[in-house]
This record gives sequence, C-alpha cells and structure tokens, in this order.
Amino acid sequence: MSENADKNLPAISKQVTELVLAGSLSHAEQAFADAAEAHGDLAVAEVLQSIPPHVTALHMAGFDGGKLSLATLLVPPKAWADSLAYIAATWNEDLMEDDPERIAESLFTHIHGVVFGTEDEERRRELLQEASATDWGCTAFAIVFSLAPKEVLELAGEIISKGQYITAQTSSDNDIAPLAVALAQASEDGWDRALFELFPEFRHSADLADAEFSDDPDEEPAFLQRSTKELLHRLRKQVPSTRNASGRTGRRSLGTGIFS
Repeated sequence: MSENADKNLPAISKQVTELVLAGSLSHAEQAFADAAEAHGDLAVAEVLQSIPPHVTALHMAGFDGGKLSLATLLVPPKAWADSLAYIAATWNEDLMEDDPERIAESLFTHIHGVVFGTEDEERRRELLQEASATDWGCTAFAIVFSLAPKEVLELAGEIISKGQYITAQTSSDNDIAPLAVALAQASEDGWDRALFELFPEFRHSADLADAEFSDDPDEEPAFLQRSTKELLHRLRKQVPSTRNASGRTGRRSLGTGIFS
C-alpha cells in the first residue's frame, strides 16, 4: 500500500463510518470500491480494521441477502469476529418473535458468504478461529446450526468417529454441513462450544447422534435443545453498548441505542 494511501485512510474510515451510521450503505460500499480502485484491496482491509466493529456489523448486515459486498470479501478475521458481537442489534424485534428462522437464515447467509467467499484456506481457517474464539461467535454458529439440529448431531457423531478425516462430502447434504465441518476442522474448541450452546447437555458420545427428531415443530425435543428464538435472544443479550466497545469494561447490555 502506498504512502499516499496511508495518509488517506483516516479520511476514508471517517467517511465510511459516517455513511453507514447515516444509513447510506450503498454509498459506503462505493467508498470501499473507490478505495480499492485507488489504493488496492489492502486499503479496504485496513479501513475495515480501523472502523468501530458496530459500524462493520451494521454495514455487513445490509448484505445478508446474498448481495456482494467488498467488506464480505476483504474484512480481516479479527475485525469480522468483533463485528459479530453487534450483529444482533440490527435485528427487528418483531421478526425475532414471529419468524426467528428467517433471521437465522439471514445470519447463515452472512457467515457462509464471509467464510466461503474466499478460496484461501488459511484465511478461511483464521475467520472461523477468530469468530469461534468469542462467546458471541459461538452463539452465532449455534443459531445457524439450530436450523438443522438433527443433521448437526449426525455430523457430531461422524466427527467423533472420523476425527480429522471428516469431510463435508462424506456427511449430510444439508447446506449447513460444509460450514459445520469447516468449523470443526478449524477449531475443535469452537465447534464444541457451538454444540454446547445449541445442546447444553451435549457430551462427546455418538449416542446423541441417534436421537429421534419429530416432524411436529410443536413437540418438545427428547433432550435439552435451545430453540432458534432462544438463541437469537441469547446473542441479543451479549451485544455490548458502544460505550464499552473500547474494551474498558466487560459489562454487557441489551444493546438498546447501540448505533446512536
């Protein structure tokens, strides 16, 4: 990156932050594109590293529907992991209550787009490791896995029996399977923590993989499993206030007024 780019980064970061907070996501994306054209992709990564994580979350949440974003492709692993702490603050309260699966599917699209938006295996591994090293990241993965609990348990059983030899091709054909396998391969601890979030009674035993799942959504599961809605609210409660975003305190809030 050129010396000229270094001088311009603070101004670009300020511009992007102001545009995102003003709700002008398309203009913020254009600012990223202009920075990439003038200074290269590294400049965009540097901007994403320097802007507050709640701003990154707000920007990237606007592209959860599968629309392409430079931020999705270039966000540094640590910056993305930090932004996941705030993504629940972008969710509509009514939708969380009335259609939690829709939010979970949007979150899956977001996570899948970031992780598999690159062919670089090392970057993919770093993204998964950084995200799953946080409490909120593990809750986010659990939300995604709650869309296919039976398949996730089957995968857990395969991972227990096959270990490092597990591949997405030898397991479930569910869309979530490649992400689950990639997480297990990147971080054994992160995979375990996500499983414990979804299945608080999970133990390293293939027995749970044989659990029966009813087709009746109103029927209680045979063992303790957190619902998608419950997990959404768990992540919402983990959202820090922007006053604490600097890391001066670990106290968490419900995230009200987070983007003010």
